[in-house]
Amino acid sequence: MEELPEDVIRKELAPSERLLWTGRPRQGLVLRPADAFMIPFSIMWGGFAIFWEASVIAGGAPPFFALWGIPFVLIGLYLILGRFWVDARQRSATTYGVTSERVVIISGIFSRTIKSLNIDTLTDVSLSERSDSGGVIAFGSLPLLSAWHTGAGWPGTGQYAVPTFDLPSDARNVYQIIRDAQRASKHSV
Repeated sequence: MEELPEDVIRKELAPSERLLWTGRPRQGLVLRPADAFMIPFSIMWGGFAIFWEASVIAGGAPPFFALWGIPFVLIGLYLILGRFWVDARQRSATTYGVTSERVVIISGIFSRTIKSLNIDTLTDVSLSERSDSGGVIAFGSLPLLSAWHTGAGWPGTGQYAVPTFDLPSDARNVYQIIRDAQRASKHSV
């Protein structure tokens, strides 16, 4: 049975820390703006690699050429389909939390990673809201191609990405909870 977000975050709280909000990222297939470039690119890459490999095998070329094309076919298949599956798996294993002291992101498919951002030192918090009330709260400056900001590109790249909450709904309310926690933290000092 899957743990509730509250239970996941509560395990990480310090004795004096209060839990203000918990949630999970959007689930299932998620298309991002950079997919307008990545989908055609992946189809071209994968299509050419599969065409190359089929031509080499059908043409009776030496085994070296058939082996040479296999990594390119695998990369193409990952770009076309695999990256969406990996991204969905990563998001299904992610929990967000806001406490009186920090923002917490717990994630990991094979190993658990805990990212804590002190609420006192958060300087660049931005909200990018969608029309369905969902959105992305970024804790730092987003790169130019925002599709990669969540680490949805290659496995393992998420550790180098700007921490974000990619919320299915109520993003503005969560953003306000974070801003209120920042104000309360500054007044308690």
